[in-house]
Amino acid sequence: MPQVIGRQSSLPVVHAEEGMLLDADHVYLAPPDRHMLIKRKGVLTLTDSELVNFVRPSADLLFESVAAAYGPRALAVVLTGSGRDGALGVTAIKQRGGTVIAQDEASSEFFGMPSAAIKTGAVDHVLPLEDIAPRLVMLMTAGAMG
Repeated sequence: MPQVIGRQSSLPVVHAEEGMLLDADHVYLAPPDRHMLIKRKGVLTLTDSELVNFVRPSADLLFESVAAAYGPRALAVVLTGSGRDGALGVTAIKQRGGTVIAQDEASSEFFGMPSAAIKTGAVDHVLPLEDIAPRLVMLMTAGAMG
């Protein structure tokens, strides 16, 4: 997967490893069948604990860990996918003052995950896929993330 996504990204794309420190301008993917969590100070941790929403890795666990670690500086993006994974996690992000973006239905191949997130009322921006990266840049340069 890192190679596939890497062909579409100007940023380095890697599988997360236990204890790895997050670097700016990098993309980290959870390894197959492992939940990825982020602790304070940008330390990645991996676990093979039980399935969440019938999946592992789980967006809910990732988002909840980001919310706990970064509070109002947390930002979650829910992209195309089936099921409800991510809906509880975006609620945690929003409850701690973070920002949530979801992909719109028209640009989603599978609208289950974005739809579930939107239905929570925790989503700040619903955008077509091509508008998400520019919005992220705008939020970061405007200082909206602290």
